Amino acid sequence: MMTQAVGEFIGTLILVLLGDGVVAGVSLNKSKAKDAGWIAIALGWGLAVTLGVYAASFLGPAHLNPAVTVGFAVIGQFPWSGVLPFIIAQMLGAFIGAVLVWLHYYPHWAATQDEAAILGTFATGPAIRSPLANLFSEFLGTIMLVFVLLAFTKGKWTAGLNPMGVGALITAIGFSLGGTTGYAINPARDLGPRIAHAVLPIANKGGSDWGYSWVPVIGPLLGGIVGAWLFTLI
Repeated sequence: MMTQAVGEFIGTLILVLLGDGVVAGVSLNKSKAKDAGWIAIALGWGLAVTLGVYAASFLGPAHLNPAVTVGFAVIGQFPWSGVLPFIIAQMLGAFIGAVLVWLHYYPHWAATQDEAAILGTFATGPAIRSPLANLFSEFLGTIMLVFVLLAFTKGKWTAGLNPMGVGALITAIGFSLGGTTGYAINPARDLGPRIAHAVLPIANKGGSDWGYSWVPVIGPLLGGIVGAWLFTLI
């Protein structure tokens, strides 16, 4: 289990480093990728997840997401004894990945005065703040994530191609469902970097929006459970 947890740490670190990295590149002033837009972000996140899964899958199941871990445990496809170690590893990986994004773009924080854009490179936020609607967005997106991931386990894949399917799934969710909340669909991906935003001495940062922080945690966890349950039901 320790080896698998190390895989979760490494994979989630890479996921956040590359995923939050593309958002930083698009959002921060004087970045060469400035204003590349949502297509760049959705594709960048899909590739980030693909590479994170590839990096972790030789060590373990490469969940990289507490909602996936809990959802799989609920239906008996992952042992409950591994849930807490996995979530701790995922959270630590996400936090360190966010710290590396801060270091990589270090001069650009001082060049960016938009506090919301700075927070958005670390954590998600709603396009229209409506807690129940935002919660439903995260819930539905994670249902789709976990349901399709479980469907992947029943299909036949050419060796080594499964992570590319996962990346395509993340990209599709981003394009189709991500415009409302920024599609965290992963409590570690949002909470770990949000904590990093809160504690790091980031130039020009504002608050970490803790009033919203429960949405990208509770929504994905509930969605992961329901997505797994629906798959077993069908």
